[in-house]
Amino acid sequence: MFIGHIKEIVRHPVKSFHGESVQKTKIMEYGLYGDRSHAFLDETRQGKFLTITQFPEMVRYKARFVGKELMEEYPKVEIMTPEGKVVDLGDEDLTKEIENKSKRNISLVKYTPSHVPLGAIEEEHIQLVTDASLDKLKEIWGKTEVNYRRFRPNLLISLKEKIPFIEEKWFGRRMKIGREVEIQLKRHCERCMIITVNPDNAERDSTLLKKVVKERNNHFGVYTSVIKTGKIHVGDEVLLLD
Repeated sequence: MFIGHIKEIVRHPVKSFHGESVQKTKIMEYGLYGDRSHAFLDETRQGKFLTITQFPEMVRYKARFVGKELMEEYPKVEIMTPEGKVVDLGDEDLTKEIENKSKRNISLVKYTPSHVPLGAIEEEHIQLVTDASLDKLKEIWGKTEVNYRRFRPNLLISLKEKIPFIEEKWFGRRMKIGREVEIQLKRHCERCMIITVNPDNAERDSTLLKKVVKERNNHFGVYTSVIKTGKIHVGDEVLLLD
């Protein structure tokens, strides 16, 4: 059953940094190629990552891959700081800047193109949201705009029939994207304080989370797992199987 198409694809080369919108990419066994493949460990909390929860301004650092998606190694990861300075990930001044601002000691961890552990993503392989649900959430929140990047999804799906939250009725079913990729819809995405952070300026607004808790049982977006890997493109048709 045809249900819509891929409107936007977003991956996050660095965990909790601002992600990049891409026209096409590969779906790996762990999710989008390179998604959350680099992260900063918070040395003040053993085994934990530094995230927007501890340091909201992380979302103002924009990360993107520069070069071809190779399996041997990642392309260069380029960072644009909140002040507009462009540096390579791993630049000592960048690390020191984040340490000074966050008041934490950090270290960079990097995974391989073939395997990014679930720990960096923390939940499932891919998170998706739909345009109809975003429009309804905007109505619930009472705002003129809801930046979907607050929810840090990988896929934004434009539905043929604009039924809010219809994706929550598809748990357990498979979804085909384009010619190759299949994913399975797993469960609700439970939200946290990260959605209160405006991805454009890192300003906080707690009213969104309060509304999602009250009106949506703290659920927005759905988690999916990868069944079949392959290439996806913006504009790909999305089919609901089973």
